[in-house]
Amino acid sequence: MPSAFEIPPGELTVRASRASGAGGQHVNKTSSRVEVVWNITGSRALTPQDRAWLLRKLTSRLSADGSLRVVVSDTRSQLRNREIAMERMADVVATALVRPKKRKATKPSRSALRAQFEAKKRQSLKKKRRRLTGDE
Repeated sequence: MPSAFEIPPGELTVRASRASGAGGQHVNKTSSRVEVVWNITGSRALTPQDRAWLLRKLTSRLSADGSLRVVVSDTRSQLRNREIAMERMADVVATALVRPKKRKATKPSRSALRAQFEAKKRQSLKKKRRRLTGDE
């Protein structure tokens, strides 16, 4: 269940540049690659607990100054790449903000313990019968 957290648009930095790869003349003329950057450490939209949680969960994806960067060059349209980048940024943050449920310690039921004990008894008896063959 992703959280209802939204990144304020004013805190996002969007840059467009020329994409690499196939595309012929189009790729050489247009800036369709989109890069979206959000500085987590400087964000006012996060509570201190959420900020600490995100910094820990997204450590491998953050730059030295605590910025999360998403780059998209999937389509030839800068507008569509921008939309995709925003969606990916939201998905990454929403997924990272989900906190796992605490595990509740449980113990086996009496019937389960009894069944385990009976199984051990049967196994023990089977091995005991193998040892004691009577008339040797």
